[in-house]
Amino acid sequence: MALSYRAATDEVAISEINTTPLVDVMLVLLIIFLITIPVVTTSIKVDLPKESNAVRETKPENIVVSVDSQGDIFWYDTKITSADLGKRFAKVASKQPQPEVQIRGDGKADYKSVGQIVSAARAAGMTKVGFITEPAAK
Repeated sequence: MALSYRAATDEVAISEINTTPLVDVMLVLLIIFLITIPVVTTSIKVDLPKESNAVRETKPENIVVSVDSQGDIFWYDTKITSADLGKRFAKVASKQPQPEVQIRGDGKADYKSVGQIVSAARAAGMTKVGFITEPAAK
């Protein structure tokens, strides 16, 4: 019997990637995802509201009240006082259908001026009060 020994320098390096562990891990992950997906979905039926991005049209009968950065109040383009504001709202509140009050407030305006407009509209019986804003930059 002859024994043969190879020298350590004769060994060939294995240059192939062993994909067996990769396939095992992928199969285990696939099984886990298949089991957990039905758990994540809910079984309660709910009618969710649909979001619409419709542009609001300003009707001519709507009232635009503006507040500048100094806190001055404007009825359309006419500067008015807070006492005069209540009188104008009282006249408009009796119209049928009642117009909407749209408040345009400067970002640097004092909250007090905007609060006076809302308070005067509420005291006069106005039911539709809205704020005009600009959409955020994307």
